[in-house]
Amino acid sequence: MKILKKIVFLLLFLTVFTNLYANESTLDKVLKKGVLKVGMSTFVPWAMYDKNGNLIGFEIDVAKRLAKDMGVKVEFVPTKWSGIIPALLTGKFDIIIGGMSITPQRALKVNFSIPYDYSGMSIVANKFKAKGWNKLSDFNKKDVIIAVRIGTTAEVATKRFFPNAKIKLFDDESQAIQELLLGRAHAVVASAPMPAFQAIEHPDKLYLPINDTFTKEPIGFAVKKGDYDFLNFLNSWIRYVDAEGFLKERKQYWFYTRDWEKLIK
Repeated sequence: MKILKKIVFLLLFLTVFTNLYANESTLDKVLKKGVLKVGMSTFVPWAMYDKNGNLIGFEIDVAKRLAKDMGVKVEFVPTKWSGIIPALLTGKFDIIIGGMSITPQRALKVNFSIPYDYSGMSIVANKFKAKGWNKLSDFNKKDVIIAVRIGTTAEVATKRFFPNAKIKLFDDESQAIQELLLGRAHAVVASAPMPAFQAIEHPDKLYLPINDTFTKEPIGFAVKKGDYDFLNFLNSWIRYVDAEGFLKERKQYWFYTRDWEKLIK
């Protein structure tokens, strides 16, 4: 009988311990482990590899500063964009820091921080296949092919603004740009400033039909639903570094200069 009571007590203890750990905030878990695992995907200039194979970019700087202020190390987990939210939900990493636009559809699956940045969609076109086109409506035709990265808000925006065009989906933006350079697509839609960078890099083949973005999107950190302690910390951190000028300074460097190009070429 005593043995049975001990077994029941042990099972109850393990159940309580498991529930307490399961309900523990990601913030507490990260502080205990000493490592912040960050899910991300490569988007120029948000995140990319330098000549030595190291990750650099706006989001990389943001993640490193966040980990530093938490007093932990940062570990990046490169993930295909189309599967990045499922990977977060299954515990592959603690947070998504990857230029993720806040949308109602995504907010059904994850909790977002307040915006720490804003982005928008831009379009870059092939000079020969789209010669003389300078309006969005020029690309909304049945014989037009637009290349975009799958699972992004670029895909959503393309379907919304160019419903008559044919959309080609790719796992990576570099594949979409290659399709454009080879003349197998009329245009690529992506978050600014990538289209502008491509037009500058390939002036003989590519151009910007319109100079401005045609959408505005808030960018936030994504975490698992119900993790309000972690979310509260992230929101407080964003307010702090924004007031300090860190976010503005880093965005100026990565989005409005090309000083970093020497690191990748």
